[in-house]
Amino acid sequence: MADSWASSEGTRKSMLANKRRDTSTEIAVRRELHARGLRYRVDFAPLPGLRRRADVVFTRARVAVFIDGCFWHGCPIHGTAPKRNADYWGPKLAANVARDQDTDRRLADAGWRVLRFWEHEAPSAVADRAEHAVRRR
Repeated sequence: MADSWASSEGTRKSMLANKRRDTSTEIAVRRELHARGLRYRVDFAPLPGLRRRADVVFTRARVAVFIDGCFWHGCPIHGTAPKRNADYWGPKLAANVARDQDTDRRLADAGWRVLRFWEHEAPSAVADRAEHAVRRR
């Protein structure tokens, strides 16, 4: 495990097992939206040339929905600052937050409505807000 970013082999395996898409929260939200008759793209880049993907995208309404993991995106309630390997994780997690803010700005400048939710939020509440934004546009 020489030159690995992980502080231990167990940490490395745990982090590699994290999903980039199709988390249980995302699936629950998508199921709720689909049951309401809404159709969308999954894991889709709203802007050509911008290598950032939203979890749920309503292309016609120009609404991009992100469901952020508490650890990875700095949730004020559940986000944690790792004590081991802090020199790596501190800047890494701060860069994630900065990239999220840049993504929001770029999408808004291009006329998109950006909705961000935390993974711990109730799927029905997320679907309510997303449906409202889509139907308003």
